[in-house]
Amino acid sequence: MKTTRSVKKFHQKLHLWYAVHGRRDLPWRNTADSYAIYISEVMLQQTQVKTVLERFYSPFLEKFPTLQALADAPRDAVVKAWEGLGYYSRAANLHDAAMRAAPSLPVEVEDLQALPGIGRNTAHAVAAFAHHAPVPVMEANVKRVVCRIFAIKSPKTDDLWEKAFQLLDDENPFDYNQAMMDIGATVCLKRAPKCGECPANEICEGKLNPEAYPEKVQKKAVPTRSSRAMALMDAAGKIHLTQREGKFLNGLYGFVQIPLETNHFFIENRRINLAETAVVSFVTQVYSHFRSEAEIRFIKLDWAGESAEWYTPAEIAELALSGVDHKIWLEIRRFLAEL
Repeated sequence: MKTTRSVKKFHQKLHLWYAVHGRRDLPWRNTADSYAIYISEVMLQQTQVKTVLERFYSPFLEKFPTLQALADAPRDAVVKAWEGLGYYSRAANLHDAAMRAAPSLPVEVEDLQALPGIGRNTAHAVAAFAHHAPVPVMEANVKRVVCRIFAIKSPKTDDLWEKAFQLLDDENPFDYNQAMMDIGATVCLKRAPKCGECPANEICEGKLNPEAYPEKVQKKAVPTRSSRAMALMDAAGKIHLTQREGKFLNGLYGFVQIPLETNHFFIENRRINLAETAVVSFVTQVYSHFRSEAEIRFIKLDWAGESAEWYTPAEIAELALSGVDHKIWLEIRRFLAEL
């Protein structure tokens, strides 16, 4: 247990450090708009600050400047604006939460957590940064800092939150939480942490062997999933795409993928024989839990598609495609240009 005196001294050093070294110019740290803070927190869950800052944060807020604007937007428009950020269930949850909460997000942590896709950390972050609520933030970098300060090798969620509350500066939770994230991102690194520069050095129980905390988790081998991606063009020159459902790539459009051992499949009750298709190319895509390898096959049909799932190249440019489907579409365009 840290003493009140040692924690107060840590707070003083932390705030002095943040005043000099903190990333105080980040746009989401210079607003009290809970919606803008919420968007940044969701984007930063699985994406680096640099990527969010350079490519996604401002364009998203320009398209959907308020929670009400997000709630009123079509789902496809929201997913298209999220294109490239990955983990697309985040975009769906953002839209669902906006439709439920608009015109404004709730203030209390419990009410925030009741919205789709908002877990404890995101709720704490919005409450602490928009409303200066006395609650700690516990993103990945902060977890590492807390584990090292208390020398925790195998952290359990409830224990980590208890420790985080012990360290919290509840008189200035905004700067405290921002500083803790910055220390984790720039000083208390996974490898070769800069312990001599850390404002938590005096109270850190793990500083003699910081890389032992927390224990490294053995990563499982990433499996490979192989498939055939079918690029179908109808008699009118339109390409067949389907919109995915379910948690993985939810809401994105893509080419039909079938198992490698499949010799035929059906589109609009018509049988497509793979013997009649041409192999165009191969593409790979690495996800967090598996590697995808796809053989691209193309066939020009002699009939016009009857459903709404056929698109011109110009229409495809307006659809949200996954990374692998962007690669497939690029290979198809190259193939068609050489015909």
